[in-house]
Amino acid sequence: MRLLHREEILESIGSEDKSSLFVEPLLEPSQVGEVTLDLRLGYDFRVSILTRSPKVELAGKEGQRSISSFFQETRREVGDTFVLYPSQAVLTTSLEYIGLPDHVYMDVVTRSSYSRLGIQINSMVQPGFRGCVPIELFNHGNNAVELVVGSRICQAKLFDVEQSSGYSSSNARKYYGNVRPTLSKADNDEEIRILSRINNP
Repeated sequence: MRLLHREEILESIGSEDKSSLFVEPLLEPSQVGEVTLDLRLGYDFRVSILTRSPKVELAGKEGQRSISSFFQETRREVGDTFVLYPSQAVLTTSLEYIGLPDHVYMDVVTRSSYSRLGIQINSMVQPGFRGCVPIELFNHGNNAVELVVGSRICQAKLFDVEQSSGYSSSNARKYYGNVRPTLSKADNDEEIRILSRINNP
């Protein structure tokens, strides 16, 4: 696995080859650093909220609340602000729509300026992914932080895995092609159903 550098990233973005890296919109060339691609905060948010239920249940029990009932949707426009409160989890996406080649894997982490405010982003994106990059925001700090939609909040490192992946054609993909924040699908995992049947044969 080899880390891609600025020249390779720009060459792939500028290529007419359908299997090359696709980034839209790339608002500034400066988003491409020496070994990273800066991603901007998108428009849509799904905010974790407190409910009367003591927990999010994943075991597939009859009558359990849906995961969506623990989140509230909201939307902003570019330049608007969104406040991330301490110990709050928020699902959002990148402003950019990304298309990864089948041999390129992407790691997404918080830009240092935001890490210093207590904000944590840590995600991986499989080769062949298409969509706005899922971003799971969490504020580990003691203070609320006002974020600006469209600002460069995270950075991606791109790796050539030297072998094409079948992710884009796999039936196992859960978050492929999304352009808005998507809730966890952990309750759909096959092992959850198998484990649930152990106690409820």
